[in-house]
Amino acid sequence: MSTHPSPAVIARYADREADLDEVTVWAVEVHLEGCADCRAVLAGGTTDDARALLARVAAGLNDRLAGGPAPARRRRWSVTRSRWLVWHLIPWLTMTVAVLGCAVLLQSLQPGLPSLVALLAPVAPLPGVAVAWSRRHDPAWELIAGTPSTGLGMLLRRTAGVLAVVVPALAVASTTTGVSLALTLLPCLAFTAATLALGAFTGVHRAAALLGTAWTLAVVVPAVLTAEAPVLLQPGSSPAWALLAVTLAAFAATRAAHFRRLTSHH
Repeated sequence: MSTHPSPAVIARYADREADLDEVTVWAVEVHLEGCADCRAVLAGGTTDDARALLARVAAGLNDRLAGGPAPARRRRWSVTRSRWLVWHLIPWLTMTVAVLGCAVLLQSLQPGLPSLVALLAPVAPLPGVAVAWSRRHDPAWELIAGTPSTGLGMLLRRTAGVLAVVVPALAVASTTTGVSLALTLLPCLAFTAATLALGAFTGVHRAAALLGTAWTLAVVVPAVLTAEAPVLLQPGSSPAWALLAVTLAAFAATRAAHFRRLTSHH
C-alpha cells in the first residue's frame, strides 16, 4: 500500500469476525512489515493476551531465523520474468498461434472466403489477456495480490507480454495471406484496449469473453456464411480502428483504481 491504512481498516484487520477482502488483508500485512507506526496502531488495539502471544511468536521466529541459512538472493532475471511473463500463459498463447496457423492454412484451401486472419485478429489476444489477469488461472495470485506492483501496471505488463507473442504471429499470418497489416494489428490493439476498459467494470475475464463472443456472433459467423468481408474490416476502416484503440487505451488508464485486485470471475 502506498499510503497508510486507516485506523478503521487496521481495526477490521485485527478483528477475526470482520469481513475484509483478501486483497486488503494482504496489502495491510505487506504495509505493516515496513511501517512501525501502523504496527503500533495495531498493537494498541489488541488485548494483553494477544500482545503476549505475538511476543512469544516473534521470539520463536527470531530464534529460528537466526539459526537458519541466509536467504538466497533473488536473481534480477527472475524478478523481471515474474513481472512480465507468467508460465501459465504459454498454453493459451500456443493455442492462439496454432489457431492463426490453421486460419492461414484454411485460407489457402478456401481462397473464396473472406480473410480469416483479419476476422480472428481482434479476438486473438483476448484469451491471453483474460488468463493473465485471472485469479482462477494464476497459481501465484495470493503472493501477487499483496505486492505494491499489483494493479493496472502489472496488467499492462502482462498484456504487453501477450501482445509480444500475438502481434508477430498476426504479422506473419497477414504477410502470408496478403492481408493489410493495418487491418489486423489495429483491430487487435483496439479490442485489447476495449477489454481493459470494460474490464474495469466487469472484470477482465468477463470483458474478454463478452467481447470475443459478440465479435464472433456479429461479425465472424455472418462473414463466413455469406463469404463477404465485413464493412468493419474494409481498407478505409483503419483510421477508425486507430482512433478507437487510442481512445479506449486512454480511458482504461483513467480507471487504474479499478484494477487493484485480480478478478475472481471464472
